[in-house]
Amino acid sequence: MDQKKIVIIGAGVVGCSTAYYLNKMGQQDITVIEQGPLFETGGSTSHAPGLVAQLNSSKLLTELASQTVEAFTKLSDKEQPSYYPVGSLELANTQERLDELKRKAGLGKSWGMEAQILSPEESKEKCSFINPDAILGSLHVPTDGIAKPLRAINIMTDFSKSCGTNFHGNTEVTGINVVDGQVKAVETSIGNFEADLVICCAGFWGPRIGEMVGHTIPLQPIAHQYIFSNDLLELAGESEEVTAPIIRDSDNAMYYRQLFNSVGIGSYQHETLPVEVDEIARFGETKEMPSIKPFTPEHFYGKPWQDAQNLVPGLKQAGVKRGINGIFSFTPDGMPILGESEKVRGFWTAEAVWVTHSAGVGKQMAEWIVNGAPTLDLELCDMNRFESYALSPAYYKKRSLETYEKVYAIHHPFMPPETSRNMRVSPYYARQTTLGAYFNEKSGWEQAQWYDANQSLVADYEDTILQRHGWAAQYWSPIVEAEQLHARQYAGLFDVTSTKNRLEISGEGAIDFLQSLTTSNIDVPVGQVISTLMLHELAGVKDEIKIIRTGNSKFFVLCTGAVEANWIKKHLSATDHVFIQDVTAGTCGLSVVGAKSVEIMKSVDPHTFNRINWEIGQAKEVFVKNVPVLALYDSYAGIEGWEFFTTLDLGLQLWDVIMESGSPNKLIAAGDRALEGLRLESHSLRYGADYWSEHDPYEVGIEQLVDLNKSYFIGKESLLNRKKRGPKLVLKKLVLDNPSIVMTGHEPVLHESKAVGFVTSAGYDYSKGRGILYAFLNPDINDKTQLSIEYFGQPYTASVINKSSVLTK
Repeated sequence: MDQKKIVIIGAGVVGCSTAYYLNKMGQQDITVIEQGPLFETGGSTSHAPGLVAQLNSSKLLTELASQTVEAFTKLSDKEQPSYYPVGSLELANTQERLDELKRKAGLGKSWGMEAQILSPEESKEKCSFINPDAILGSLHVPTDGIAKPLRAINIMTDFSKSCGTNFHGNTEVTGINVVDGQVKAVETSIGNFEADLVICCAGFWGPRIGEMVGHTIPLQPIAHQYIFSNDLLELAGESEEVTAPIIRDSDNAMYYRQLFNSVGIGSYQHETLPVEVDEIARFGETKEMPSIKPFTPEHFYGKPWQDAQNLVPGLKQAGVKRGINGIFSFTPDGMPILGESEKVRGFWTAEAVWVTHSAGVGKQMAEWIVNGAPTLDLELCDMNRFESYALSPAYYKKRSLETYEKVYAIHHPFMPPETSRNMRVSPYYARQTTLGAYFNEKSGWEQAQWYDANQSLVADYEDTILQRHGWAAQYWSPIVEAEQLHARQYAGLFDVTSTKNRLEISGEGAIDFLQSLTTSNIDVPVGQVISTLMLHELAGVKDEIKIIRTGNSKFFVLCTGAVEANWIKKHLSATDHVFIQDVTAGTCGLSVVGAKSVEIMKSVDPHTFNRINWEIGQAKEVFVKNVPVLALYDSYAGIEGWEFFTTLDLGLQLWDVIMESGSPNKLIAAGDRALEGLRLESHSLRYGADYWSEHDPYEVGIEQLVDLNKSYFIGKESLLNRKKRGPKLVLKKLVLDNPSIVMTGHEPVLHESKAVGFVTSAGYDYSKGRGILYAFLNPDINDKTQLSIEYFGQPYTASVINKSSVLTK
């Protein structure tokens, strides 16, 4: 990237980290503006307790935390380290939590993070002031610790200043100048600063900055209690700030850290205490810094204080010195808000980032800006993941409060959110509710997982269905398996409205535009369906999409979600003569999948849906009775079937026609979990679950979707370089030897007790009577290597299935 005029708003640890890494990557025209003093600014950085617990069910958050630890370790000197690697203990007070910690230890192996389960006595040896009788065990992560962000900031900003970066403290941003959808300048209390890029790192003040460019930043500031004890006798001889590991008492939603001879105690037990941005004082207006609200003792002196004394008996004598209610940012999904705005070019955000992930985020932001793509897949953090429904304060405030309440909950991958539901419903919702649908949510849509109306099918397949237990049985019903088996034998009607975003791309430049975005030749006859890839600048797979040519210069595109749709849109320029219309909100989709799907549709219209009039991978605009649809005849979950798209007003009629016509062939409405089971059973891959933008087509084994004879597509040059270097990982399909085990994903793959990969997605193959899974493995693992999968601390042997049997969806 050429030199750009970059203005960063906010000189907390995130803003300073971003400036630091941009400087390291060669950017020299950077200005950092801070409304408070430099560098104890009064934001969350200034009062954060500094705990760094790296291991997370999210691979991305784990890697961002690991990069932060690496950075802070380097940004230290002997006298004043920026990071104390004292380790952590996450405690278990219940058997359920102890089982969760065993699963989490497995995640550590999957993500390359050392972690081990300790007994109560072993935990006591690590931390002398805890009561071992209060716990059943703990998870020890030796590289966790305490960050000192202000020390790291001093070293980073010294480097940035040497590169020409200017820092302005006590300077308020009053506006951002936007011309024709592009940022041009930042207006401040000391004058205007020209800008090609503006990066908002303003923490919980971020929404106020977003309003200046007309972009809602959906975060909710929440006050969180933190207490300082008096000196403990157990720590009387300590001269270092911290030598004991950080303690996370998850079952009681509390944490502890040593502070010389005392401890700091954080509590999430209290009711949520939301704070509105307009209520937060400016620096100097109150005795405390803006990020600190007055302590509310009624929220602490009760169960939290009793739990603290039970775990740390020395607190009974020591007592409490003082407490604060410190403000932090929370989002609807618990993830940071990163990236460039779809609405305003050049407006970037790095918001809702905790100290734990701060330097990692700064590094990835710099890579994203300079290289066009980060090395980590940041889709789950991309600011454009929030579609219009999620920008409503009524939605994101309630959901953010729920995120706070569940910080220490055991998070199951199928656990549905409780608040801000029924935001988006397909036209089939009334029928699904009548059938007793169990709903989860996807991109705001209510998505049927299974139907109680199919309970009778369980008896039909009772000798076949694998009964799940424990973790795998949570948020599950045997109806899921019955629907999967029935749809394979007969047919299932699946609501696919929520599974893809839908774009209509047209204009005389549409072919050239799509050719540059995709790895396949899309100049095909009208009516042909093309599965192809989009790569980013570093040749990572940005998405696997379906393109249907519906006219000479008109295409219908199915992509994974809002982030991928935005990625397509952002490559459009005013000179392309291309029009993109996102029709997701106004359209709906149904799939008919199963052995009887052809017969069912032939019964609807013997001529239109006669099999001899169709080829696999063909699309036509036809009628289903009175309903105009775009009909696709293709392979779905490895089975020939149909997919239909129409407008929302006609969707219910489409459902009724197909269900009525399909009744003689035993068609059932089936949920998304059965469709996912069919996908795995058929050896089909899914973008976002089995691979993402950190992987290239050769690592995934989908190089058949790449046409290197094309003169150009985004990422081609980088792809050729990656192909030459060889894969870092390879995606393989495995089958478990034990027929009674089914897993849920992210488990470590072991060879001779050493982690050699991790599971992406998992299910059960009823045709083989075995659990199946996809896993990324080290490239030196071959089909004959003896492997095992660790599941809740227990190894289960598995075998690699030959690559030739893997198909792409």
